[in-house]
Amino acid sequence: MSKQRANLVRPNRRQFLKHAGTLAAGAVASPFVGRIERALAAWPADRPVRIVVANSPGGPSDLIARFLAPALQETLGGSFIVENRPGGGGNIGMSAVIRSDADGYTLLLSTSVWVINPSLYDPPPYDAVKDLVPVAELATSPSVFVVRSDLGVNSMKEFVELAKKNQDKFNISTPPISTTLHLGAALFKIRTGLDKVALDVHTGGGQAIQALLSGSVQMCSSSLAPAHAQIQGGTLKGLMILGDERWHDLPNVPTAAEAGYKDFNFETYTALMAPAKTPPEIVSAIEKASIAALRKPDVMPKLTKAGFQVQAKTGAQHRARIEKEVPMFREITRSAGIKAK
Repeated sequence: MSKQRANLVRPNRRQFLKHAGTLAAGAVASPFVGRIERALAAWPADRPVRIVVANSPGGPSDLIARFLAPALQETLGGSFIVENRPGGGGNIGMSAVIRSDADGYTLLLSTSVWVINPSLYDPPPYDAVKDLVPVAELATSPSVFVVRSDLGVNSMKEFVELAKKNQDKFNISTPPISTTLHLGAALFKIRTGLDKVALDVHTGGGQAIQALLSGSVQMCSSSLAPAHAQIQGGTLKGLMILGDERWHDLPNVPTAAEAGYKDFNFETYTALMAPAKTPPEIVSAIEKASIAALRKPDVMPKLTKAGFQVQAKTGAQHRARIEKEVPMFREITRSAGIKAK
């Protein structure tokens, strides 16, 4: 192990005792200090670190996790593996991480679901501010509405006109109910009067795209990342992208505002989080390694080409997003009357 890496993952004893004293809060700290100090010295070499994705494979969180895992392994050593835990609108995977030991061996690759779910469930499934600690914000991907190219429509206006003729036979596939993609599709139905068009909900973005490709639905509300290659290849047609600007290599896909839907921007963020009491030295090590990986000169172009906008923000910066978006999405879901079933 290099001296630089050793300094990154192992606190000196003075720093460690400071943290341990705070956590012990008046208890006899020596046994506790000994156990945690040994854990810090071993991490992450003695067993694999799990990056839990609360969705099935193929969506933006899964794609980013599978990019990040080898990058963290290269920088920090040990073994980093991706574990998909879909279901329950993301609550199954997220709850598993919340309940995990706060020892640095379980992480969550979170998405915007984390800030939306507290507004959809009564009671909320978790405290979005307190139950996990933000490690780093990784990337965002704007939402996009796509259809099969052989549907024969060239704009969102044409799709809406076609769907209104026979709403009972039109369906829109989405990832789970708590995603920005499902929320965007539900609001789209309200704004266009397509109340009889069904939402076909899947456990992940990859499955929602596959439903469209197979012909079982007529449109998909997707993040750009899993749809990007199919749009470029001509199999799918992007009708509008829910961002401020057209995507750099998809110049023919208009923004929502250009398509006639102002104030209709949605994006899916991806971030790394850890159980709330994970040692700060480990959180800091993962934060630095994640940001360094994203800032490599050859990385940003690859992720941008795949449909991501790289963020590379600190845990503190991501916490600010969480604190802003929890009340924002509470108001959106209240206004739209959307609740988890």
